[in-house]
Amino acid sequence: MAITSQRKSAEERREAVLEAALEEFAARGLDGASTEAIATKAGISQPYVFRLFGTKKELFKAVINRCFRQTLEVFQRAAEGKRGEAALEAMGSAYINELLPDPTFLRGQMQSYAACEDEGIREVVRNGYGDLVTYAERVSDLPPETISRFFANGMLLNVIASMGLQNPEEPWAERLLRGCKPE
Repeated sequence: MAITSQRKSAEERREAVLEAALEEFAARGLDGASTEAIATKAGISQPYVFRLFGTKKELFKAVINRCFRQTLEVFQRAAEGKRGEAALEAMGSAYINELLPDPTFLRGQMQSYAACEDEGIREVVRNGYGDLVTYAERVSDLPPETISRFFANGMLLNVIASMGLQNPEEPWAERLLRGCKPE
C-alpha cells in the first residue's frame, strides 16, 4: 500500500514559513537569520520562501506584522465588554498569561525594535505598535499617563521574557516580575 502525504495549500505553507521564520528571527535577528533554515523548518525549498515573500526583509516584516496583529487580537479578546481600568487590567493579564509564556514570540518583537534602523521595518513596527496604543486608548478612555505606564510595563515584560526570567530564581528578578503583575 502506497503512503500518500496530503499536499499543503499555499496558505498552509505560508503559515508554516511564518512560524519557522518567527523562531529563526527571534533567535538570530534579521541579519543573522537564515532563509535556508527557515525553509527547512517549514518543510519547503528556499526558493519557495522567496517566491512567497520576495526577500528576507519582506518575510521579516510579515512576521513582525503578524506578531503585532496577534497581540492586538489577544488584547481585543481580553477587553471585550470592558472599559476603563478593567479593560487595561484584562489586557495586561492576558499579556502575562497568554504571551509571556512564549519567549519566542516576545523575542521576535524585541528583534523588531532592534531592526528599526531600516525605514521599512520601522514603519511596520510603528504601525503595529500604534494600533496597540490606539486600541488601548479607545477601549480604556484613560489619560496618556496611564496608557504610557501600561505600555512601559509591557516593554519590561518583553525584556524579562527575553532574559528567560518568567519563573525567576534570582530575588531581584522575582521582585521585578511581581511588580509587573496586576494585584
